[in-house]
Amino acid sequence: MIKSVHKSLRLIEFILLFFGVPLYIYFDPEFIHPSAIVLPVLVVIFIYLYRLPKFKFKELIQLKLNKKIMLKHLLIFAIISSLLILLVFVFDRENLFNLPMANPRIWILLCIFYPIFSAYGQEIIYRTFIFYRYRLIFKSKLTFVLVSSIAFSFVHIVYYSHISIILTLILGLYLTYTYLKTKSVLFTSILHGFYGNLVFTIGLGSYFWLDMHQWM
Repeated sequence: MIKSVHKSLRLIEFILLFFGVPLYIYFDPEFIHPSAIVLPVLVVIFIYLYRLPKFKFKELIQLKLNKKIMLKHLLIFAIISSLLILLVFVFDRENLFNLPMANPRIWILLCIFYPIFSAYGQEIIYRTFIFYRYRLIFKSKLTFVLVSSIAFSFVHIVYYSHISIILTLILGLYLTYTYLKTKSVLFTSILHGFYGNLVFTIGLGSYFWLDMHQWM
């Protein structure tokens, strides 16, 4: 009985954190800028992970990969990059490579800082934290992949674009599956950074950053 109540409370907590908070920001965009919430959330998560007896912080920086794995993911990145560039060229040609051409300094800064301060933090939240905090209620690998991916995608409602939701759902499925296969949140963060920089480079940045128009 106690275990059942504990699971129910943990599920309610998950729903409130990963769906309730984004919905609140969605309906009240003046409450907080979406990017500003990552750092304070990470501080709380680090405290939580530190208190876990079996968790080692080296898990956040380990990168045990072989050439075959890296080449496979580089090939996937090349295929997806080509496909997205083609789609932007066909359906939104005037915005293709808009940021690097209009404001190369901002583009370079984004490419440097986004993987470090945004992608890595998001991966810790949506991969490592969800895995450790909610594995009692999301026990199977398939459930974890779906839950992590949907939560990751759902938070992007704060950018008011169905394109960002669709693309992040696909990316979330890919990153969560990769996290389970490689056991490396650092690697999924690198991949996340690559795809984030790709989005900002090829003209899709306005679907993921509310203030992007100010840099054009």
